[in-house]
Amino acid sequence: MRGEPVDRVPFFPLLMFFAADRAGLNYREYATNGRALAQAQLNMHERFGIEAVSACSDAFRLSADLGGEMEYPEERTPSLLKPLIASEADLNRLGRPDPSRAGSRMNDRLIAVSEMARAARDRCHILGWVEMPFAEACNLCGVQNFMVLLYEAPGFAHRILEWVADIEIEFGLAQLEAGADIIGCGDAAASMLSPRQFAEFAAPYEKRVTDALHAAGGLVKLHICGNTSLLLEHMAGVGADLYNIDHMVDLATAKRVFSARRLCLKGNLDPVADLMRSTPERCEARAHECIRIAGPDFYMLSAGCEIPAATPDAVMDAFSRAPQTYCPQTS
Repeated sequence: MRGEPVDRVPFFPLLMFFAADRAGLNYREYATNGRALAQAQLNMHERFGIEAVSACSDAFRLSADLGGEMEYPEERTPSLLKPLIASEADLNRLGRPDPSRAGSRMNDRLIAVSEMARAARDRCHILGWVEMPFAEACNLCGVQNFMVLLYEAPGFAHRILEWVADIEIEFGLAQLEAGADIIGCGDAAASMLSPRQFAEFAAPYEKRVTDALHAAGGLVKLHICGNTSLLLEHMAGVGADLYNIDHMVDLATAKRVFSARRLCLKGNLDPVADLMRSTPERCEARAHECIRIAGPDFYMLSAGCEIPAATPDAVMDAFSRAPQTYCPQTS
């Protein structure tokens, strides 16, 4: 991320369902038991040599701690059953959750971060996780409802974003204190925005969170899955240290945009076509292609988003060894 020479391209995939499955956990336990999540991630570090273990499990930690009606399926991510914010009065009634409160979902993530840091901070990076304000506002209001607010009540939309940004900053700082050195910041819903909308409703709040985490000594990974081809310049302006690029985006174009600012990116294998439904040979070749296009400087090897649990171990093995087997002269 600093642009210094490395012995090989780092390997930094996002593993959630895959990690839970290989640890013998149903997803409910993975997402609600920070110690179990931490052990599952540490298993991934030992088995596949991932460069960073992650506390990411789902996008509804804040929703639960604000008193939302939640669902915790055994084999899917937790979710909010109905929106928490439909009016100014709803927003006024909501308090400010405390990440340190024992038994809360935010605190459970702090436990996961602390456990991973205690066990492996000298061997790999510890990735905490928050939702960026736009994505969190979509969670709390419902995606369709919040998108309508952008047109019908933009002032109210900004008020929600301001309120959420303060909470996400506090949550990220708490994870840095618990032992994270990088905070992953998810803003998937922002991929649906036009460049003009992104510049108004997403980028300023992403930058606010990023600046606060930087001021506390943390690094920031901005994760916006989906087709962000028209948003790359705005994303680069946020000033994160690492950007996840999904498979729908032309990797060479993304490399030009981010390398011009000496910013690091990771991606962008298709999690389904290049991993879950691939062979070891095809996956390794595709990984080599990504390294050729985007590496070796300011680049980390990853899929464009989370790797499915149904991905064969042999394919993951090929993916993980691709940085070692890559040869610039023949790839």
